[in-house]
Amino acid sequence: MNQGSPVALYQVDECPDLYVDACVCDEQRNLVFLSVWGRDTAIQEFLARLTLGREERGLEQFHIVVDGRSLPVFPRVDMLEKRTTRQMRGTLFGSLLHLWLFDSRCMTPDRANHIAYALIEADANPQHRLWPLVMDACPLPLLQHWREPVMELLVQQEMLQRLPGSTGPVTAWRLSLQLDRLEAELGQLIRQNVLDTSSDQACA
Repeated sequence: MNQGSPVALYQVDECPDLYVDACVCDEQRNLVFLSVWGRDTAIQEFLARLTLGREERGLEQFHIVVDGRSLPVFPRVDMLEKRTTRQMRGTLFGSLLHLWLFDSRCMTPDRANHIAYALIEADANPQHRLWPLVMDACPLPLLQHWREPVMELLVQQEMLQRLPGSTGPVTAWRLSLQLDRLEAELGQLIRQNVLDTSSDQACA
C-alpha cells in the first residue's frame, strides 16, 4: 500500500458516526477484521451494542455501505478481540479513536482445530507472511526449503484460502489444516522426490 495514498471510508448503516477503512469477512460474512474510526462516544456505543441483545438495541449484525450496497457483517463477539488508539486530538470533530476488531485467530492459531488467519495488505506478496504462519500452526515437521511445493499443495487442497469478503486495503487468508490428508500428501511428495529431506533441518 503506498504511503500517503487516499483511503476510502465507508459508513456503518446502524452507526452513522462511524467510518470503516478496512473490513474482512469469511464466506458467511462473519467478521474476521474491522478497522473503524469515530469519536470516543460513538466507538464506545458501538462496542456496547455488540454485547447487547436485539431488544436492547444490540447489534447481532451491522451493515457497511460500499458503492451504494449495504453489506451485512456478522460479529461473533465471543471470537473477537479489540484494540483502540487515540488519533487526531482536537480536530473539528473532537478527538478521534481508531478501533480494530479481529478474530482472535488472527493473532494466535487455534492449535486444537488447526485454524489460523493472516491479515495482509492487499498489494503485498502473501507467501512471505503465510509461510511462517504455516510453520507455526502445523504440528507436522516441515522443512524451510519446502515452502513453494507445500504452499502450492495447501492451496490446491483448499487448506489455505484467500477470504472473498474484503473491503479496503486489507485481505485475509485462512489456514485450515486437515492433518490426516496433509500427512498423506506430504508423504507422497517425499516418495516422488518433490520434497527433499536431506538439505535442511526439520522445524515443527
